Formats: sequence, C-alpha cells, structure tokens
Amino acid sequence: MENISPFKGIIKDVKGRSACYKQDWVSGFRSGYRILAPTTYIFFASALPVIAFGEQLSRDTDGALSPVETLASTALCGIIHSIVGGQPLLILGVAEPTIIMYTYLYNFCKAREELGKQLFLAWAAWVCVWTALLLILLAILNACTIITRFTRIAGELFGMLITVLFIQEAIKGVVSEFNIPKGENPNLEKYQFHWLYTNGLLAVIFSFGLTITALKTRKARSWRYGTEYGVPLMVVCWTALSYTVPRKVNSGIPRRLFCPLLWEPESLPHWTVIKDMGNVPIEYIFAAIIPALMIAGLYFFDHSVASQLAQQKEFNLKYPSTYHYDVLLLGVMVFQLMLLTYSLVVLLPFFTLICGLLGLPPSNGVLPQSPMHTKSLSVLKKQLIRKKMVKSAKEGKLQHASNSEIYGRMQAVFIKMDQSPALAVDNELKNLKEAVMRGGDGDDDAKENFDPEKDIDAYLPVRVNEQRVSNLLQSLLVGLSLCALPVIKLIPTSVLWGYFAYMAIDSLPGNQFWERLLLLFITPSRRYKVFEGAHASFVESVPFKPILMFTLFQFVYLVICFGVTWIPIAGILFPLPFFLLITIREHIFPKFFHYEHLRELDAAEYEEKSGTPRRNFDLIREEQSTDSRSEGSEDDFYDAEILDEITTNRGELKLRSRSTKEERFIQKKRQNSTAAAIGFSVSRACYDEDC
Repeated sequence: MENISPFKGIIKDVKGRSACYKQDWVSGFRSGYRILAPTTYIFFASALPVIAFGEQLSRDTDGALSPVETLASTALCGIIHSIVGGQPLLILGVAEPTIIMYTYLYNFCKAREELGKQLFLAWAAWVCVWTALLLILLAILNACTIITRFTRIAGELFGMLITVLFIQEAIKGVVSEFNIPKGENPNLEKYQFHWLYTNGLLAVIFSFGLTITALKTRKARSWRYGTEYGVPLMVVCWTALSYTVPRKVNSGIPRRLFCPLLWEPESLPHWTVIKDMGNVPIEYIFAAIIPALMIAGLYFFDHSVASQLAQQKEFNLKYPSTYHYDVLLLGVMVFQLMLLTYSLVVLLPFFTLICGLLGLPPSNGVLPQSPMHTKSLSVLKKQLIRKKMVKSAKEGKLQHASNSEIYGRMQAVFIKMDQSPALAVDNELKNLKEAVMRGGDGDDDAKENFDPEKDIDAYLPVRVNEQRVSNLLQSLLVGLSLCALPVIKLIPTSVLWGYFAYMAIDSLPGNQFWERLLLLFITPSRRYKVFEGAHASFVESVPFKPILMFTLFQFVYLVICFGVTWIPIAGILFPLPFFLLITIREHIFPKFFHYEHLRELDAAEYEEKSGTPRRNFDLIREEQSTDSRSEGSEDDFYDAEILDEITTNRGELKLRSRSTKEERFIQKKRQNSTAAAIGFSVSRACYDEDC
C-alpha cells in the first residue's frame, strides 16, 4: 500500500532533484564550447525525424497538421522540460505513436458530420485534456513503480512494431509518388502520365540512395564525424542532387516538402484552437475519454521506457531519477497551453495539454534520442578523465614503476576528477586493477602487455556530464528551425521516405527479437558461426527449442498488433496488447518456459558474449574430440571505440563478457601450460639428482 500513497513519488522526486538543480546549470556552463558537440549531435537526431513525421502527418490529415506543428511542439516541450523537468537527459519530441493516434482521430472526425475536418483539432484538444488528467492521476498515484513490470519482451515488441510501421510508411510514400496527390488538379502538366512516371522513378532513386548512404555513414568509423553528422549530410547531398535534373523536366518534379510558413495565414488557426473547443458536442467531449485512455497508457509506457534507457544504471548517474515528476510534467504541460492562451504570467509545466490546446501534436520522451543524448555526454566526460589517466599511466611506465604503482597513479587521477567516494571508486575500478595487475608486479611481460591507450577504454567506468544546457540549446535550435522553413521546403519528399526506411533498418541491430528471428533461418550445421562474432548470452545458455518457441510467440503477437493498426476505428486500441503482456509474462510464460531460460530470453540488460576467433573456435571443436595442446594467443576482445561498440542502436549499454566456449579454451590452455611446466620442473629435478 505504500506505493499507492498519493504524491509520495512526486514529493520524493522533487526533493531529490531540487538539491542538484543548481549544479545542473553549473556543470553545463563549465563544459564551455565542448557542450556544443553533443548539442548539435542531438539537434540533428531530433529535428530530422520530427520533420519526417510532420510530412507523414500532413499527408494523413490532408494538411491539417504539418512539420510546422511537429517542430513547434518539440521545441516548446523541450525548452520547458530542460528548464523545469526532472531528468534533463530525457529528450522530448513528436514520435511515431503520436502520428498514428492523430491519424485515427482525424479519420474519426472526418467520418462524422457533427465534427468534420473543421473541429478535428478542437476534439483532439479535448482528447489531450483527458489524457493530461489521466497522466496527472497516474503520477499522483505513483504508477511509475509498475514500469519495471514491462520487461524486454514488451519493449522489443513495441520497437519492432514501430520498425514495421516505418517500413510501411516508406513503401506507401514511394508508391504515392507515382500517383496524383489528393485534392490536386489532375489536368496540371506535372500530373500527366510521363511526368508522374518520371517523378516515381526519381523517388525510387532518391529514397534508396538516402537509405543506403545513410546506413553507410552510420558505420563510418574512419571518418571522425561520420556517425554523428553523416545522416543529415546525406539529406543535404541528396537534396542538392535533386536540383541537378535537366531543365526540361517539369519544375514540380521531384515533389518537395509542403508546409505553410510560420507567418502565413494557414498556420494561424492552430494557435487559437481553444476558441473552437466549445463547439464540440457534449457527447463527443466525453467520448474523447476512450482515445485518451489509450494515449495516456501509450505515453506512460513510451515516456517511462525512454527515461529508463536515458538513465541506465550502467551510466553511473549521480543524480536521482524523477519518473513520477516527469510523468506529471508530461500531463501537466498539456494543461499549461490553455493558460498561456489567456495569460503569459502563469507558467505551469503542462506538456500534453499545452500542445493539445494550441493545436499541436503532443511531445513525449523519445527513443533512441534520449539514450543517445546520455551517451554523447558520457563520451564528453569520459574523454576528459581518460586523457589524464592515460598520461599518468604512461609516465609511470617511463619511470619503470610497478603495476601497483601505475594503478595507484590512475586511481588518484580518477578520484581527483570524479570526486566519488573512495570505496565506490575501488569497486568501479576493480576490473581495471585486475587488468593492470594481471601477471603480478614481477612479471615484466605482463607490464608491457598493459597498453594505457587501448586497455583503459575497456575498463574505465562510464561517467556522464549531467546538466541542462545541451537539452535547452538543442530545443532552441529546433525552434529556430521554424525560421528555416523556406530551406526545409527544398527537401524532396522521396528523401524523407528514404529516411523512414533508414530509421527502420537502423533500429534492428541490438533488438534481440530481430536477432532471434535471424537465428531461426540459420541451418543447424552453420549455427557455430554465430559464436565467431559478438552474440547475445542466451545463444550459449538456452537450448534452441525454447528460443524457437519464444521467438514464434513474439512474431505472432507482432502480427496481431500490426493487424490491429489496420482496423479503421478500433485501431486506436493498438497499445492495449502491450499492457496484456504483463499478465502473459508473469502468469502464462512460467508454465511453458524454464525459469532460467525465461530469465535469459527476457533479461533486463543486454548481455553480450565476445566472439570466439576462428582459430580458437577450431581448437575448441577439435578439443571436444581430441586432447589437443595447440598453442593460441589470448586476444583482447574489447573494442577500443568509446561507448560506441558497447551500446546498441536502441541506446542500451551492453554487458560484455567472454564467450563460455572461449573461457573453456583459455582454461584448458592454461591447464596444459601448467602441466607442461610441472613436467619440465620434475624432469629438471630428476636430471640434477641423476634420477
């Protein structure tokens, strides 16, 4: 009953976060110009999807909403959250589930004479009012304590559903390039068959081109800024390429992004939608509770998961979490816009209500931008600590210091820069200490094997520069993008369809549901190859049959969830199956799966085993049949890339360990080496004693 105590969670969050509010700003300003790198990185990661979602919304609502509204919502909610929000690492934005919900609301209104297109935004505002009240109620009743009951299976199913919807949107978008848009004059020259066909072919080229080149730059490790800024650069390149078509081609080809400018009359009605709310019939005001229930549940789930991934325990954040307060803020921010319409004096933190009453689609915590933000700030802090520790270790080696002295120097630097309690530092640097001390102080080879440049990256604890400045700056940049709409309108729509495909494909690595689906298509005789690369831990610890059953269930459930989205009116209930997963996971799965297997398949953390090199794997297979004593070198399986290789595309930190088969091989090799050394010692002793 403690968890039901009203306001308990909110009060605890406010007390805990208010104590470090000043430090949030101080840390940000102390970072100086270095804060600009994560700021611009997250700005591009936030702005591009929002523009793409705006174009999708414009097409699905016949222009009632556009990129103007999605950008405005993202900027407004982001600015407010960065100033008064609980967790400043959380990035807010308009997400695909919001687009789906607003599409259902629009189709519902359009099909009813009492509402029609003209009252769509007014009725949506009432939906947001109810949604805000429900979210506030959830926060007051400490509902965030149940978020842990949504396990990996729910998160990965939801992620896969969004991936499928992205692919669907990309395909629908490219196909639409071959057709005349709704409401356009078919007699125009650019809509004649040969020009429509030309536009469609160019759309295929631009969409596939953007998808392929964006995925290539995403993995461009040799280029310093490839992974951070490669995707927006590819959007610019393909937009520029679209202007190289011959002059004889009709000026309307290829089609480009359509959205009214901020200062044009078409954009003004959205800001006064509160005046039309009184025109909504009373029965539809109360009927708005039904979609509000779904949206509140969806936002509660999506927002909390994004917040969880932004503050994973592996990030070692020092400041407390604020799940309850942030959900309250999400609901309350909708309410504030009603007050802003009448007065600018009172500034209450109401997200969903603010957006609804201003005719904007609401923003909530988004993936993968939130954990990406934390990751970019952790790299910033880690680079500073790493530089000092490497320098101290190199100085120790030049002075021929012992291993214990080298470690002592690095520990002193870490404590000085991190200002953590000594006991906590000892625990966090335990693995680094073992790496430095491996082989003993008297073993010169071991000392030489420790390379500060390579080894520190693998063992250095993650540290995050927790502050509010980067979130505020990136939100301001998104807001300034509204002034750049004349430039944004130059982007071909086909490039955005390609971006949808890129987002879908880029979200697959790190999703264990996807990895298990691929595993099903590998023949049994070839499955050993999975062990040669980095692989999820369940591959070694769970038999194939439970993996098959678990994966097939997820696939069937995914098909059902996707099918629900196609139901015209009832499609708005698509979040409901994800809440049913709690019951399925807790009460039905234990009857069909062994506890240990279920724990591995539905683990909270992403645990990954390091790959076994082919030369060692061959020895492992040979060892199973013969007692081989082949020599092999022990490799370092940790990647030197800072926080890039140890995170999934979804933003989860991987818990890395050696492959069980590799451990067995190393253990066997050490036993053979020990046996050989003992044998040599006995032979030498017998020789000395003339045995």
